[in-house]
Amino acid sequence: MPILLKNASMQKDRIYSESLTDIANFRFDAQVADVFTDMIERSVPGYRSIITMIETLAGHYAQPGSTLYDLGCSLGGATLSMRRGITAPDCRIVAVDNSDAMITRCRKNIERDHHTVPVELICENIQNVQITDASVVVLNFTLQFIPQEDRRPLLEQICSGMRPGGVLILSEKVIFPDEHLNGLLSDIHHDFKRANGYSDMEISQKRSALENVLIPETIAAHRERLTGAGFTSCDVWFQCFNFMSMLAVK
Repeated sequence: MPILLKNASMQKDRIYSESLTDIANFRFDAQVADVFTDMIERSVPGYRSIITMIETLAGHYAQPGSTLYDLGCSLGGATLSMRRGITAPDCRIVAVDNSDAMITRCRKNIERDHHTVPVELICENIQNVQITDASVVVLNFTLQFIPQEDRRPLLEQICSGMRPGGVLILSEKVIFPDEHLNGLLSDIHHDFKRANGYSDMEISQKRSALENVLIPETIAAHRERLTGAGFTSCDVWFQCFNFMSMLAVK
């Protein structure tokens, strides 16, 4: 059963624990990579469940001789989960991230893992990676960092490179058209972060850093884009507050 990556290099996230006069846009740099496991576990409700179930989904949908992709792999949580779940023969995984710091740490996590499905690591923007002969593709809280005008072409590229019956696992932070519900779930998310030890100042400064970088959309917008990109069916398989994961089938 996969768990979130715990290793000697993991540090507690204190990036926004001191008052900052100038809050720069959030970047997946070495500072974030060092604390990423702690950051995401304390910030994203349901993240552990999503990573765990990616193992099950990969085991169900991986086709013999196919390629599985983890686009925006960060430290390799979804990559390792897929690796453990694959039972079909002659599969391989391609894990992609445009952060050198993330890829460096991901490589170390892959090397420590005892499972044998081959993994190729690529440091590149995911839009520049050719998707070929894919049975499973994971976008785990990645699409939300892609410019909105580039999201549809990326999904079309993914769909065109997938085998019939292949699946895309798309996890995202979302917003809701009902303003009251949207505000309520946002407040509950902040309560979740407070319960995990973040101060109001940390929550506020992190929100400011992400404001122009992470652009969430509604579930309806994701569903419409996925079907428009060529997927035959899609729907939410997991949701916790304003975070969800969808399964789209070609």
